Amino acid sequence: MRYLVFSSLVVTSALSGCSLYYESQAKDMIQRQMDAIVFVEGGEFMMGNPGGWSVRSDTIPAHRVIVDDFYIQKYEVTQGDFELFMAVTGYTPSDSRYKDMKDEMPERFDNALPAVTSWVDSNAFCVWLGNHTGKEVRLPTEAEWEYAARDRGKMLPYATEGGDAIEDVTMAAKIEVSRYNPSAKAALPNPPGAFPPNALGLYDMSGNVGEWVGDKYSNDYYQRSPIDNPKGPAVGQTDIFEGFSYRVLRGGHYEEFEGNTTVTRLKGSETLAAKSRGFRCSWVGSVSSKSRHP
Repeated sequence: MRYLVFSSLVVTSALSGCSLYYESQAKDMIQRQMDAIVFVEGGEFMMGNPGGWSVRSDTIPAHRVIVDDFYIQKYEVTQGDFELFMAVTGYTPSDSRYKDMKDEMPERFDNALPAVTSWVDSNAFCVWLGNHTGKEVRLPTEAEWEYAARDRGKMLPYATEGGDAIEDVTMAAKIEVSRYNPSAKAALPNPPGAFPPNALGLYDMSGNVGEWVGDKYSNDYYQRSPIDNPKGPAVGQTDIFEGFSYRVLRGGHYEEFEGNTTVTRLKGSETLAAKSRGFRCSWVGSVSSKSRHP
């Protein structure tokens, strides 16, 4: 698969409400975000758990899915870029605990690490990116995410070039998190791109942070998913006590290892952030072969 670079991207200058310094930084960041992307040619695959790679019941049955061409970012969005987005827009994170989380674990909010975001925050960043580039930027659908992680739907249990999980070679080493190993609680994800990409050139789709996708979560959705470009259930599951809606996270996270497969599904409240959650953006579109670059 080949990369597409928008060398002539025009970025809207109307970044209102910010200083000239932040405006300049935001333009550079937008350009960088839109340059670091991969074009993924659509196709058909068996979505779900065709290889028995997860014990979770919500990964079955494997089912036929067709996705259209799309673009997806090579890297997870960093905390530094999310902070800049907040600075230029005045955006306030949806999680009321955000400042306390940052005060309690400042090392997790290092600018070079994946952004700590809720689904609402992640979606807001992608929409903002689209508003300044003329693209309909959004979070990838769950089907798009899995199709890309598995190198266009191949039988790959992990989102690495050969589909293998090898500690400190293809993914970060295993972390044992328990009350008997308190130091593990301070473990951190890696800066995006710390390990080799999968065959499409996408980094960290297994084992860094769980990545928000656009879909609402339902544990039985795979039993009734449509074939063409599924986007998740119209009505997803909600917490029975708090009433908040769940969204899907994919890719496992750095506090796991074997569980970071290409089919693992996690759920999280769409308004709550966590140190093990992050995101990357995508958008739909085709490109002629003449516009693709190796």
